Amino acid sequence: MSKVNSVEEWLVKDGVHNFSSEEDYVSPEDPLLLERLEWFQDQKLGLMMHWGPYAQLSTDASWMLCDHEAEWSRKCADWDVDAATLKQQYFDTNKTFNPIRFQPERWAELAADNGFKYLTFTTKHHDGFCMWDTKTTDYRVTGEDCPFHTHPYADICRQVFDAFRAKGLGISAYFSKADWHTPSYWAPGMLAGEVMHRGSSYNPKKYPELWEQFVQFTHQQIMELLTDYGRIEMLWLDGGWVSAQNSQDIRLGEVVDKARETQPWLLAVDRTVGGAYENIITPEQTLPEKPVHVPWESCITMSKSWGFKYEDEYKSARQLIHILIEVVAKGGNLVLNVGPQPDGRLPHIAVERILEIGAWLSVHGEAIYGTRICEPYAGEHCFFTQKEGTTYAMYLYSSETTQINQEIYLPLQHDIKQVDLIGSVEGLSFERTAEGIIVHLPAHELTEQAPIAHTFRIS
Repeated sequence: MSKVNSVEEWLVKDGVHNFSSEEDYVSPEDPLLLERLEWFQDQKLGLMMHWGPYAQLSTDASWMLCDHEAEWSRKCADWDVDAATLKQQYFDTNKTFNPIRFQPERWAELAADNGFKYLTFTTKHHDGFCMWDTKTTDYRVTGEDCPFHTHPYADICRQVFDAFRAKGLGISAYFSKADWHTPSYWAPGMLAGEVMHRGSSYNPKKYPELWEQFVQFTHQQIMELLTDYGRIEMLWLDGGWVSAQNSQDIRLGEVVDKARETQPWLLAVDRTVGGAYENIITPEQTLPEKPVHVPWESCITMSKSWGFKYEDEYKSARQLIHILIEVVAKGGNLVLNVGPQPDGRLPHIAVERILEIGAWLSVHGEAIYGTRICEPYAGEHCFFTQKEGTTYAMYLYSSETTQINQEIYLPLQHDIKQVDLIGSVEGLSFERTAEGIIVHLPAHELTEQAPIAHTFRIS
């Protein structure tokens, strides 16, 4: 990693967060939290949703509001207005947000039926718009300025959490610690020229009373979500620059400990901050180079964007499944993000990808769920996992036109009695070599169209 000049530069580049190192990980001591981390590591696949009024602009959440990020974040802002007007127009999208085709039950059914095990949902991004019926601000989906506030499903977080929970999925509540709408964080008139960066517009040490207002505001919002919205498995905190190390201390431990009085199982994900409240490490749009031996998940978009975009390009199912395989082989979870449309539906391409992932997992899922790192974790074109004395080898094909060889080399040197091809034939013939084994595929597997992967069960 190249040397950086400040905490903020290290934390975020073009809206993408770096991630904490395994060496700095602090394992919780509470036996219940350790148990819940084992649960988390069994799940392997989560669904993430970035959604809010910004979906109407066909842009990612929040970042175009930040003047210091304008070079990259406003490339999609192709309407000819000055920065102040652009920011006001963005903030005013709450006045037209009316997703009357919102389908929480359909979303939950689709996720549950296709192998997703938990949901990470954006309750509030950096722009400060609340997707629940908060009492702290009128800038919310149930506020009178938002036309959706009269709809029976107006409290979007409640509807989403209840629907996914009813299908047996765990709930992870994304929450931005930064809030660029509230005047106790971005305080009008307290920054020369109103040129905003991602942090607070004032020095909290110079204005402790104003900062305390923001701390109490943040605590109240978090406690609403963790008190009034049912069981929450994870509090997934974004905005890593809001931290004591960066002189923006919201006393996170205080509110998490209070929430754990009623939800003692709660995992905290204080991204990039480290310490006792970053129970899970979260690489973003990337994978670690090598296995990571502490709880972690990669958050990766199905398309190129976090929020809904009309002209978006989606990764193929093959790409997404290969990412899942590599993440799991390196000991992590994958949480795949989709941005719902402004009308409340999921993009049809996202639905197609979810169905394709589900079809693959329905056959090969035993090599994914509940597994742990296996030595060696990878070889040429293949990745390994293990579970309850069984090793799994997933041999990847980069495209449909990749040639399938009848002999598959796997660098496994432990004692092997049987090799099965999941979804096809049990008891394949194989031979040992000095470096591993060579497995012989049955003739009917030598098709013109290569599968996403061949998965072998090895015992």
